Amino acid sequence: MRFLFVGDSMTIGRVGDWTWRYRMWQHLEATLPGGYEIVGPRTGLYDPEDPDGPHATEAYAAPDFPAPARRHLAGWGEGWLHMAPVIGETVAATGADVLLVSLGLIDLGFYTNSDQTDENVRAFVGAARAANPRVRAVLLPVIPNVRATYDAPFAAECARFNDLLAKAVADLDSPASPLLLGTIPESYALPADTYDGTHPGPTGEHKLAAAFADAMHQAWGLGGPYAPGP
Repeated sequence: MRFLFVGDSMTIGRVGDWTWRYRMWQHLEATLPGGYEIVGPRTGLYDPEDPDGPHATEAYAAPDFPAPARRHLAGWGEGWLHMAPVIGETVAATGADVLLVSLGLIDLGFYTNSDQTDENVRAFVGAARAANPRVRAVLLPVIPNVRATYDAPFAAECARFNDLLAKAVADLDSPASPLLLGTIPESYALPADTYDGTHPGPTGEHKLAAAFADAMHQAWGLGGPYAPGP
């Protein structure tokens, strides 16, 4: 089973991060040993010293994170708007079976409103299915972030988009290509679980990985409960 991690800055991480991808790799190693592969066209992190670079640095906090497990389709400043046009070719090239997707904050913060972002979600799912009619996906809502605590219009757009995302998952779910809506735990707290009010620190990484892992286990019986808890 091939997993593809799709996301923005919370997924790619920056120099010195572990990333929730690393936590998910540990989980897959524990629950699906030998029965999975992580795929994707990129492997690197974002480097704030080279913000316009190719995101190719491999300076992860965890030296035991193997090169094949670092693969992803994530980018600093990239959202549904950017991923919808490339997900089809990526699924076709990698043979991805399961998409673990965390997007939306960047879209709503810089590029599109909630309705436009919803259109991009639906385009993303359609393109992924065109490449693999049996692809599965877990989609996370926009996660808590500091901007939503002081920017009321932005907070309203995040809330509205999360409602639209839930509706899109319900509308588009199918037995052949199931979709799940992940749930961020209520315990997710900005001071404790992020290093800047937005990007996850170690405990936040565990909680994001758990959101994906527990959704797959509960709905599909895939893997097991997320064990290395925050």
